[in-house]
Amino acid sequence: MERNEVSPMVPATAVTQATSTWDPYERGCPSRNLLDRIGDKWSILVLGELAQNGTARFTQLRKRLEGVSEKMLTQTLRALERDGLVLRTVHPAVPVRVEYELTALGQTLRGPLKGLTEWSTEHTADVLAAQESYDARDRTAGG
Repeated sequence: MERNEVSPMVPATAVTQATSTWDPYERGCPSRNLLDRIGDKWSILVLGELAQNGTARFTQLRKRLEGVSEKMLTQTLRALERDGLVLRTVHPAVPVRVEYELTALGQTLRGPLKGLTEWSTEHTADVLAAQESYDARDRTAGG
């Protein structure tokens, strides 16, 4: 079994170390870029799928994540791999089999992702009602 070593794996000890100098509210801070990555529509769905169902092949992810293009899924997986959140494993076979799974660092996102997923499903009706109310107000105000 070969492992694609495009990006070095983050040691488990580094996963929990906090650095007080990272401030996502400051322009140019790497933590802002990280929030952009994990907050991206497809990244959240890929990470959530791998967190919920474990290791998956590209075609499995593509089927599960309805609406994602092959190009977008490839870009998302590469970016997540570069960030050390997803591990890509190439199994030599004919045809070659490639699998994706969360790294130790990616596993630390399971709780926050579960919380976001639960929040979104529990509050969708509230948000839709708020949008409807806002749009009705906006129409009557001529905005």
